[in-house]
Amino acid sequence: MKGLILIRGGGDLASGIALRLHRVGLKILICELVQPLTVRRTVSFSEAVYSNEVIIEGIKGKLATDYQEAENIIANGGIAVLVDPSADAKEKLRPVVVVDARMRKRPSGDRLNNDSMLIGLGPGFTAGVDCHAVIETNRGHFLGRVIWEGQAQDDTGIPGNVQGFQKERVLHSPQDGLLNPVVIIGSLVDKGQTLAYVDQMPITAPFSGLLRGMAHSGLAVKMGMKIGDVDPRRDPSLCHFVSEKTLAIAGGVLEAMLTKPEMPELLWGKD
Repeated sequence: MKGLILIRGGGDLASGIALRLHRVGLKILICELVQPLTVRRTVSFSEAVYSNEVIIEGIKGKLATDYQEAENIIANGGIAVLVDPSADAKEKLRPVVVVDARMRKRPSGDRLNNDSMLIGLGPGFTAGVDCHAVIETNRGHFLGRVIWEGQAQDDTGIPGNVQGFQKERVLHSPQDGLLNPVVIIGSLVDKGQTLAYVDQMPITAPFSGLLRGMAHSGLAVKMGMKIGDVDPRRDPSLCHFVSEKTLAIAGGVLEAMLTKPEMPELLWGKD
């Protein structure tokens, strides 16, 4: 498909990239898991896997059952989401750019080729080895910068500071089991309130605030896996807009793409 961007992963960072690239007229296909693990589902196109369709900041993402339907969704102005964990669509649809936004934080095993430009997000990628460019995802002075040689900063494992809260903002599964949320994303919650269960074990709010994210009901989770996000800012609108961090990373992806002189014509065609 001419001018296609393929994004591996449909979580909040990937979706912010998809949103920004779509807004400048690019064709977007997102490849996801059979059961996406996304926490901030209200700003993630991966949610289309569960609900068939999702709208983020006015842009529609729709689940495609095959390549032809994906092309039709894109041709009609939407973002296509395909269950394709191995991104086999690369061979069939020949994207101009592949953005690996899975945030795996370890080497992908990919190798460079001349078929597509490959852009990796965050640690685990090495520019010039397994991708053409890496985008820094760590908060701070270098957030969103394009790295053409070497790697991004190491993963700190510490979430960004929001009103003095960091690690406690993230909810982790206390055991293996099935997730059963009992509070919906966007709800105001009180400290100690039960937000979900993993099997019979409750997960409670670490402080009073806003439930900004929660993985999908029925998801099989592992002990220690990230399953939720509580924000001390009591503003429900935060659940429906991509973050400033995401937009900065998306800007880095766009910069990396347009650094190649031939890329505008490959993406948008001739005037």
